[in-house]
Amino acid sequence: MTQKASLGKVLVTGGAGFIGSALSQLIADRSEGWVVMDSLHPQVHPGGKRPADLHEKAELIVGDVVNPEDWDRVLEHGPFDLVVHLAAETGTAQSLAEASRHSRVNVVGTTEMLDAFTRAGQIPARIVLAGSRAVYGEGRWTHESDGTDFYPGMRTHAQLAASQWDFPGAAPVAARADLNIPTPTSIYGATKLAQENLLTAWAGSHDTTVNILRLQNVYGPGQSLINSYTGIVSLFSQWSEIGKQIPVYEDGVITRDFVYIDDVATAFEAVIDSDPAVTNGQVYDVGNGVGTTIFQIAEIIAEYHGAPAPTVNGAFRDGDVRHAWADISRTTEVLGWSPAWNVRTGVAALQEWIAGQDERVV
Repeated sequence: MTQKASLGKVLVTGGAGFIGSALSQLIADRSEGWVVMDSLHPQVHPGGKRPADLHEKAELIVGDVVNPEDWDRVLEHGPFDLVVHLAAETGTAQSLAEASRHSRVNVVGTTEMLDAFTRAGQIPARIVLAGSRAVYGEGRWTHESDGTDFYPGMRTHAQLAASQWDFPGAAPVAARADLNIPTPTSIYGATKLAQENLLTAWAGSHDTTVNILRLQNVYGPGQSLINSYTGIVSLFSQWSEIGKQIPVYEDGVITRDFVYIDDVATAFEAVIDSDPAVTNGQVYDVGNGVGTTIFQIAEIIAEYHGAPAPTVNGAFRDGDVRHAWADISRTTEVLGWSPAWNVRTGVAALQEWIAGQDERVV
């Protein structure tokens, strides 16, 4: 097997989290130094402890991306060849009530990082951003009458209250970065799109390679079990584990693209190892490439535990998009990456992991 090249010195913001820990286990050994900046937020890290899944080589520096002093302290450990920017506030619903918090961390935190690089005179060769499928909003739909595409925009509260879940006479289209116009319908999505634009603008003036991975719904061992905003797969799993019937919103046909954590980590490795001349400035979709309804994922989880079958309750959440899944063909073609896990095997692996954990949100 050909030995892969050294990554040089690496900085990972938010690197003690779910994705950062998984990535560290995959490629930290290839670095000349793996420095993690993380606030150890109690919503994710109860007790502020170093996560067991973080690679032993990682040097953890507790700091907040919105604080210039913390950045100056981190960059004393530089210069860095590669920066993986994972630090972000997540949660579509939570962002509606905490817009300032999401904006501070996701937008101002990114600009503070860039300003810190300038102050320190450290210009990284490559920055990789964990983007989000939330930037697409409702995305692109097709008129069934003539096959033309359009962007319907956000579903209004009145529309949802009337149980009008879809857009009449239209069908959704899988998201693909080079074909879709980003139209975020949540505060979270808007801040993630701002991150993309900020990094692209800054990197273009500093000859820094920037790559963006728009992640679909990431799940798997290592995700927070105490943060209800980190994903329905974890929440549904905990409900089914105790025999609770899973309530499913709308008519159960909300669609998402569930991608397993190991596949996300290998996607990051693929883009990090990619040729800058080919991938600089490019955005790639990372998902399983298959749309799964919320009712289907709930059924799979309930069946695993022998829990009651899910029930559709007709409730809704303002700001939720109806259908979201990715066309990963371009990612596969350019990066040579493809997912190895399907939803059923991934869900089973997550249940096995959860069974061995002590902390729960329910």
